Amino acid sequence: MDVPEAADACARVVDEVGGAVVADREFLDRVTLGILARGHVLLEDVPGTGKTLSARSFATALGLEFSRIQFTPDLLPADVTGTNVFDERDGSFSFSPGPIFANVVLADEINRAPPKTQAALLEAMEEGQVTVDGETHDLPSPFYVIATQNPVESEGAFPLPEAQLDRFTIKTSIGYPDEEGELELLRRRAGRVEQSPTVDRVLDPDAVATLREVPESVRVDDDLLRYAAALARATREDRRVEAGVSPRGTQRLFETARAAAVIAGREFVTPDDVKRVAEPTLAHRLVLTPDAAVNDVDERDVIADVLDRIAVPTVDAPEA
Repeated sequence: MDVPEAADACARVVDEVGGAVVADREFLDRVTLGILARGHVLLEDVPGTGKTLSARSFATALGLEFSRIQFTPDLLPADVTGTNVFDERDGSFSFSPGPIFANVVLADEINRAPPKTQAALLEAMEEGQVTVDGETHDLPSPFYVIATQNPVESEGAFPLPEAQLDRFTIKTSIGYPDEEGELELLRRRAGRVEQSPTVDRVLDPDAVATLREVPESVRVDDDLLRYAAALARATREDRRVEAGVSPRGTQRLFETARAAAVIAGREFVTPDDVKRVAEPTLAHRLVLTPDAAVNDVDERDVIADVLDRIAVPTVDAPEA
């Protein structure tokens, strides 16, 4: 699969999901970025905006197996990863996989689970495997986590630690629809019998695996590598930031910029690709100083300021 074919595949997936989810194109493209960049996505929004529907619709359109885990305060790590079950017939133990064994896993309201259960996702998200009773089990490939959290509700919630947030390639939100979007939501509901809309399969697991390899062929000039590194380093020097973007975050910026180029149908990355993905890729990785937190400084504003300060390189398009 070449870049134009990959761009067409992404467009067909987004169009199909957009037929079920009332959301702007930017949101759908950001979720697609996570898939292409072989990362995971965190959706932060109030209830009822379509987070669960978005995750299920993407899984269906991609032709992947879907699993939903409802995180609650009493959820145990074994409830996520699985456990060894004793077989009375032969006196042996056999592994019973948990709901994390799927291609697309929706971790719903992830901040309602205790830290020990949240940590059960760390190995899965980073290594594509889980370890139960000292035995390692590989997860299906591709493996993609879409986690959701409610930014309003604080009672009974456990904020994700920085180490967990750093595992998410993209953090974004759907937001409330505008007036026309809400009317469109009602028109679609009036035109069907079922409460929830459905989507059709666009790709299959083999096509998705091939699709995720395409960004590796995208060209990134050395000047753009320096630009991406400079953006990450600038966050560490900002007086409002206690802990800036990690080296892992710098690498994720590089990967999502390549994915953005693929979605745009280009075989090379431009400065605009880097700028477009900087906020959803980097903002959630920042740890603000206590003073900045008290003054309600937004991490996205810090990234916007950094983008304004760092000089943008001039990159010529490669010759055909």
